[in-house]
Amino acid sequence: MAYDKFNKIISSAVPLQIENVDTDQIIPARFLKAVERKGFGDNLFRDWRYEKNGSAKEGFPLNNKNYSGKILVGAKNFGSGSSREHAAWAIYDYGFRVVVSSFFADIFKGNALNNGLLPVVVTPDFLQKIFDAIETDANAIFEVDLEKQKFTISSTGESIDFEINPYKKHCLQNGLDDIDYLVDLKNEIAAFEVA
Repeated sequence: MAYDKFNKIISSAVPLQIENVDTDQIIPARFLKAVERKGFGDNLFRDWRYEKNGSAKEGFPLNNKNYSGKILVGAKNFGSGSSREHAAWAIYDYGFRVVVSSFFADIFKGNALNNGLLPVVVTPDFLQKIFDAIETDANAIFEVDLEKQKFTISSTGESIDFEINPYKKHCLQNGLDDIDYLVDLKNEIAAFEVA
């Protein structure tokens, strides 16, 4: 499945200032029955977003109309717990293309990169600056420059570099998953086989 291509995202962000967010909180296990990557965004943070009767919980950031954008800003240790790929599916399906934290669980980070979602690791101090910018202005704008591997707080101009595997960077820039990448190489593969 191909994903949105991007080199640069300029967007506001949704703050989720909760540490140790695990994959069962991102997408509860009872919603893992589907095998297609669609519809999971409806149940992103389901137990935190909704009451048992289905009404939206006041105070949860995704229910706050002041917050929007393609960037989800999480606190320390985002994506721990089980290795469910559905967590990345749910975040992507909701509309986020970037998740920021000071630390990601390795399996979640890999699943995110494999599913068109860019996990950006920043220092704890810089993460706090992002949260402060959003607290000052709910519509604060941030720039994620994938080519330069730089995250910038637009209001202050402060920026930080982030790391990404070159192969995964190429895939995100071109909207490719691993299979799409191989299909793109079919002519080169055919030429190699002939040689």
